Amino acid sequence: MIPGLMGKAEMIVKEEDLVSRLGDSPVDVLSTPRLIQLMEEAAVNAIQDIIPPDQLSLGTQVKIKHLSATPLGMKVTGNAILKEVHKNRLLFLVDAYDEMEKVAEGEHERVFVSKEHFRQKVEKKRSG
Repeated sequence: MIPGLMGKAEMIVKEEDLVSRLGDSPVDVLSTPRLIQLMEEAAVNAIQDIIPPDQLSLGTQVKIKHLSATPLGMKVTGNAILKEVHKNRLLFLVDAYDEMEKVAEGEHERVFVSKEHFRQKVEKKRSG
């Protein structure tokens, strides 16, 4: 894994992406959880071609600032750059821009784990 790998993800803000869909707030702008998902997708895109076939990439930490609101129908682009690699941990710098300005910035951590180990752990939890 080489620091400097970059990924990108894009979306158009739809009804299901809005803050108003989360419950008590009648605000029709992009929700923070959906914005985080977009930036995570950008991080995955940065490494998708080099993930070992027997491993998964899982998000473990997100620290972002949601800087500005994005209205329904506007395009948003999420970006990620791999900043550091520590054994199986990957730290990304992430940001996002709508058609007018920067709307978010922060960090995202992912880890590589064995597919089989992860499957077994989930199955054990499911079985009780």
